[in-house]
Amino acid sequence: MANIASGIKLLTLLEVKDLAEKEKKCVIVINNRVYDVTKFIDEHPGGEEVLKEQQGRDASSAFEDVGHSSDAREQMKQFEIAELHPDEVKPPVKPRPLVGHNETSGGGGGMSWIKLAIPLLVVTLAIIYFRFTTGKN
Repeated sequence: MANIASGIKLLTLLEVKDLAEKEKKCVIVINNRVYDVTKFIDEHPGGEEVLKEQQGRDASSAFEDVGHSSDAREQMKQFEIAELHPDEVKPPVKPRPLVGHNETSGGGGGMSWIKLAIPLLVVTLAIIYFRFTTGKN
C-alpha cells in the first residue's frame, strides 16, 4: 500500500510478516520504519541470527537495547523500504543512553576524577616506599 499524497510506501505488520515469510526476505520494523536487511545479513557485526530472529517483526526494542552507533543508524537508511501504516504506529523506542554518561552528574563526569587519582596515589606511595627503603642501605 502506498501513501499517494507523499509517495511513501506504507505497510502493515501483517504485510511485513508476509514479506518475510512468502518472499523469504529479512524485513524488520524499527521505530515505525520498515527495513529490508536481506542484503546486509552477512555483513551484520552481531551475526545473521540476530537479524533473522527479528525477521517479520517489530525489532525496535531489540535494536535500541544494543545501543547502535550513529554510523549504524546512518547506514540503515539505505535499507528503508516503507513506513508502518499509521493505524499501527507505536511511540518510538528511545535509544539506550551511552555507557558512562550520567545525566544527574551535571555533565561533570561523575567519578572520572577517581580514575586519575587512584593511579597517582599508588605511584606516589610506591616512590615514597622505595625512597625510604633504598636510602638506608
